[in-house]
Amino acid sequence: MEQQLILDDALIAKYDQSGPRYTSYPTAVQFHDGFTAENYATIARQTNASGRPLSLYFHIPFCDTICFYCACNKVATKDRSKGDEYLQRLYREIALQGELFDRDRPVEQLHWGGGTPTFISHAEMRQLMKVTGEHFHLLDNDQGEYSIEIDPREATAETVAVLRDIGFNRMSLGVQDFDPQVQKAVNRIQSEEETLAVLNAARAEGFRSVSIDLIYGLPHQTRESFSATLDRIIEVGPDRLSVFNYAHLPQIFKPQRRIEVNELPPPEVKLEILHMTVSKLADAGYVYIGMDHFARPDDELAVAQREGTLYRNFQGYSTHANCDLIGMGITSIGSVGNCYTQNIKELDAYYERIDAGQLPVFRGIELSKDDELRRDVITQLICHFALDFHAVEKRWNIDFKTYFGTELKSLQNMVEDGLLEISDAGIKVMPVGQMLIRNICMVFDAYLKDSKGQRFSKVI
Repeated sequence: MEQQLILDDALIAKYDQSGPRYTSYPTAVQFHDGFTAENYATIARQTNASGRPLSLYFHIPFCDTICFYCACNKVATKDRSKGDEYLQRLYREIALQGELFDRDRPVEQLHWGGGTPTFISHAEMRQLMKVTGEHFHLLDNDQGEYSIEIDPREATAETVAVLRDIGFNRMSLGVQDFDPQVQKAVNRIQSEEETLAVLNAARAEGFRSVSIDLIYGLPHQTRESFSATLDRIIEVGPDRLSVFNYAHLPQIFKPQRRIEVNELPPPEVKLEILHMTVSKLADAGYVYIGMDHFARPDDELAVAQREGTLYRNFQGYSTHANCDLIGMGITSIGSVGNCYTQNIKELDAYYERIDAGQLPVFRGIELSKDDELRRDVITQLICHFALDFHAVEKRWNIDFKTYFGTELKSLQNMVEDGLLEISDAGIKVMPVGQMLIRNICMVFDAYLKDSKGQRFSKVI
């Protein structure tokens, strides 16, 4: 696929506002505690009639040290026994969730996230996968997409071998930046050698895909310093890259208060870094998938995008649109049937609920038909940069131009700015509009006018 992304500084400045990342629609802002664990259980059981495959997400919240930029739900501790205390409850939740779903529904996708999933011991890793297999139908033919997030400081070649042995075939490595000054400022000291040792071990063990996460906009970063990191990453050739824009929200994420604001690169430098990154990755043959994600042309994400089957959920871009997603562990989010759910965020409250034999769901939302329709529209735009009016009309039995008349009118300014084209057939996002896809999707968000902008990160 030809790399087409075009950056226009004037348009980026005009449209650089706060907005959702649309890992779901409605977004988590709309979740409410009126949706209970009982509501979820009812819907979960109903999905068995569909026979759809499953996707499992496990949240392991512990970190040995805190990275100051982090916006994840985590628990900082050096006490490794905390892992066992947590896992004992997680095993019980697995059993509770397993009771809701037919055992013949295959788990096509599985993901361990965090925190730092590799905080737990090798024996605990084996046990967690064993317990999962006792309650869900795990695939034993290596055909599923079983992935894990890895902090290279918490993994060795032996760790990688264990993960491959218990069924993982994909991993994402947190790097962020190799520059020592940047690493010190964000409290993540991680050598190139540590990172490459894990990457090389993954390839030696037969992992199908390795992704690397980078962040631009961190303290002391410059175009030149980030370029050096990017050159090294391109040299080792990961299958996928995520290049995130750092969102400084210290009022929400306490660790960020330890970052010196005057050390952050100004907006014009961040834009220079973005320009350089897009150019280098294009020259290296990577395809822009969307929303900070790049992949090799033969990667499954790029193939799915070309074939029109790419999907987006709480784990980012995915090739498994047909799965019911079950979230387990504190703060995890699921998408089952026509509902979203989220688990309790605090450890003690999670333990209390599990010890009482109850599902730890504390809020969620059941989607209306309008929600599902708008989710479909937003998903098509954010995954494929195009929307076929007739296909939407056929799926939802509507007249698109009547139903979305207000939205189409609102898009006219973006048409005039060259971000997109609207024809009788549908919407086509132009190369200059792809970086601003969140802005385009926001037009179809029925809840956004009632949401506060500071809940979301800047689109660029």
